[in-house]
Amino acid sequence: MQLFFEQLLNGVAMGAIYSLITLGLALVYGVMRILHVAHAAVYTAGAYVGLYVFTMTGSLLLAVPAAMAACALLGTAIERLIYTPLLKYPPFVPLIGSIAVFLALEEIFRLVGGPYILSFPAEFPFPGITVRGVVISPAIISIYAVSAAVLLLLWFVVTKTELGLAMRATSQDREIAGAMGINSSFTISMTFVLGSAVAAVAGILVGIYFNQVYPTMGAVPAYKCLALIVVGGLGSLPGAVLASLLLGVGETLLIGYANIPLPRDSLAFIAMIAVLLWRPQGLLGNR
Repeated sequence: MQLFFEQLLNGVAMGAIYSLITLGLALVYGVMRILHVAHAAVYTAGAYVGLYVFTMTGSLLLAVPAAMAACALLGTAIERLIYTPLLKYPPFVPLIGSIAVFLALEEIFRLVGGPYILSFPAEFPFPGITVRGVVISPAIISIYAVSAAVLLLLWFVVTKTELGLAMRATSQDREIAGAMGINSSFTISMTFVLGSAVAAVAGILVGIYFNQVYPTMGAVPAYKCLALIVVGGLGSLPGAVLASLLLGVGETLLIGYANIPLPRDSLAFIAMIAVLLWRPQGLLGNR
């Protein structure tokens, strides 16, 4: 049972990281109806920028804001230079453009950072604790604390601010929102800023947690998180969080604890197929 609870805690931590990545996708799809595959490259960029700033300064307090700012600029550039000109075309055209941007950025990371795995030797700021024999490591506590803070901040922005109201209105009908005086262009840009900044935090957490930063670290999240927003309900932020937590726990318990002979990364796509068959709108999506 001690091993079970430790694996459960690890699963929730992985789910929390998945949720930080997936939220950006859910935000962008909710506002623009675009599958933002390049978001995984933004997540990788956050890990690299955080690593380089940490290497130069030795401070995570400087590395995290620097990575968030850099990723916010990158996400906004992708929106303005790639997505906005392609919105007049069918939805598959922005998707193809997003995949192209993702692959191009992967090669840029390879050229700039090198093709090898880099170590991220930072230490998490929280101490570890032991509860009735169950060890909760500093990494787990830090991931819980950071994820909870980010999710609460996003919840507050989306539900309690004028920007959140504009995002919800733009998500429902962009043309009507514009007619009612909402600056849809600014709202979309701020959506990319928020989603990209959160992706940067996820990139740094993953880099420190696994002590690895490498050019293709976004390859699996690029497609796994697309499956997660389908499972949660396209455009549903609570659904994205719920699906991410369920996947993190499922992967850890079923593959790591129960030793079910399946590839770890297959569960997200199995869940997506099941949801499409029995509940096409997703766990918390609307018809």
